[in-house]
Amino acid sequence: MKIQPHIIHIEENRTKEENRLPLLLQFFAKEGKGGEKTEEPTPKKLSDARKEGQVAKSQELLNAAALLTLFLILRSFAGSIGNNFIGVFEQTYGIISTYAVEEFSSILVSNLIKRYLLKILTIVLPILVAGILVAVILNIYQVKWKPTSKPLRPKFSKLNPISGFKKIISGEKLIELVKSIAKILVIIILVYNTLKDQIALLSTFYGMNLTGAIITIGSIVIDLGMKISLVFLVIGVADYFYQKHKFHNDMKMTKQEIKDEYKNSEGDPQIKGKIRQRMREASRRRMMQRLPEADVVITNPTHFACALLYDKEKSDAPILVAKGADLLAQKIKEVAKENQVPVVENKPLARMLYYNVDLEQEIPPELYQMAAEVLAYVYSLKNKVS
Repeated sequence: MKIQPHIIHIEENRTKEENRLPLLLQFFAKEGKGGEKTEEPTPKKLSDARKEGQVAKSQELLNAAALLTLFLILRSFAGSIGNNFIGVFEQTYGIISTYAVEEFSSILVSNLIKRYLLKILTIVLPILVAGILVAVILNIYQVKWKPTSKPLRPKFSKLNPISGFKKIISGEKLIELVKSIAKILVIIILVYNTLKDQIALLSTFYGMNLTGAIITIGSIVIDLGMKISLVFLVIGVADYFYQKHKFHNDMKMTKQEIKDEYKNSEGDPQIKGKIRQRMREASRRRMMQRLPEADVVITNPTHFACALLYDKEKSDAPILVAKGADLLAQKIKEVAKENQVPVVENKPLARMLYYNVDLEQEIPPELYQMAAEVLAYVYSLKNKVS
């Protein structure tokens, strides 16, 4: 018996299908509950993240600004700062040489250290204050003023070695490594180029006095520091925009997360619908209970039915005690007939009452004339009957 060629192809295809591994697309989606994070973050999500201390902030920008501030102050006030330091050293060594023979003791040394450390601190303090001010201002600019202690609270999840290992090999750490290597390369290139230009000057150090050598080295260091600070500032600005972009992408939400947030903040739509339905049913029962007290029911005659009650002692105008459309209008008319409440057809008045007057509210002055005519007709019928 010959095997048909098409049967062989079918068997081969079936074997391939059986050996093929199933492709699970969810492993390729971005991490997030309910699928890929494609939706913009809601104000509540951003507010919650802010409370947890999650903000778009560049530490590179803070470090670069503080470093640049330091070298700007040194460049502007290097002379006075240097003279102050020299004065402190001269006074210190002068006192030591004076008291070295007669009164030199541990108490004297302790007092001298305290005294001149305080003087050095007063010299350095303006630089420290300027650096702190720059850091505070940039922090406020980046994340606004809303301090929180939550990032400082210990979390047990941070002790998990698996999650820690994941952070080590994450893309974010790789970017940090690239930035660090770039900064090191920048420093090497700038130091090399700066010292290359100063080789001739450095070779004359042997002929300089101490003060001249210190001034020369200080000038080279400040110039090099300014160059490095400016390059770091450029890197910091770029890092700031990158952090904002990254934070925005991290805060994106899935459609399911948005639905869950809406349910948590506004309530489950199904539950809210049931509550509204029960409220309508309760309002309808109260309305039907008030209907037998009405003076008249005004109809469309088929689509609308509105019941009015007029009590001179309690209100200045008739009150709408019941209204309904279609099936509810038919029910109102049936209850009215059962309780011997007059039913009067007046299409314009019924429509205006239904659309413009709420339950248990007085009718507006514009409808006084039409309502008065209907009530006068009803009262005349009652008088005839009586």
